[in-house]
Amino acid sequence: MLSIVIPTLNCRDALQRTLDDISLRPPEWEVVVVDGGSTDGTAEVAEVAGVRLITGKRGRGAQMAAGGAAASKTWILFWHADTQPQPGWVPLVEAFMRDPENNFRAAYFRLALNDPHPSARRVENLANWRAKTLGLPYGDQGLLISKQYYEHLGGYKKLALMEDVDLVNRIGSKRLTQLETAAVTSAVRYQRDGWWARPAKNITCLCLYFLGVPVDMIARLYK
Repeated sequence: MLSIVIPTLNCRDALQRTLDDISLRPPEWEVVVVDGGSTDGTAEVAEVAGVRLITGKRGRGAQMAAGGAAASKTWILFWHADTQPQPGWVPLVEAFMRDPENNFRAAYFRLALNDPHPSARRVENLANWRAKTLGLPYGDQGLLISKQYYEHLGGYKKLALMEDVDLVNRIGSKRLTQLETAAVTSAVRYQRDGWWARPAKNITCLCLYFLGVPVDMIARLYK
């Protein structure tokens, strides 16, 4: 019933943790790992775990698009490799998929960061407010959507950046539901770039996107 699509690039250890955490999923659910050319053994982790492995053009947008096209089930959960679901997530996903009113809706998880620092709570609160109030969850919050609706929307675009914002913007805030569980995401980018600087850069890129600045230009600034 569900395909879990995970784009990967040189994230062996993170992927191993994520696959371990989702290993108790219902047996009819499939996992599709879309690797963008890893050189650290990421692909081997997927092979050992016995999940589907496909290779795609490097870039999260392109890899998400390839995974969505390859998904064989009626629902898709797009998921990041450095993100783990909390216990109890499976019944919530199943309940959302069972409701026929959700066939043309999508769901996402609350964001949580795996760091006890008080600044992590501030980042979480800002991200969850943005998702719920503005209808703009990012990719690290997961996206659960029926394949029918995903294809109706045209799927992920092969963008250099903002592929997640582009898709949820097409879905619209009124068709997005927050699941009552969290996606626990790696805080390494905030630890590396700064608890204030990283969100500031994200907000700047988001504003530039809605002002119509070309995505390739925003991607260069982001990097």
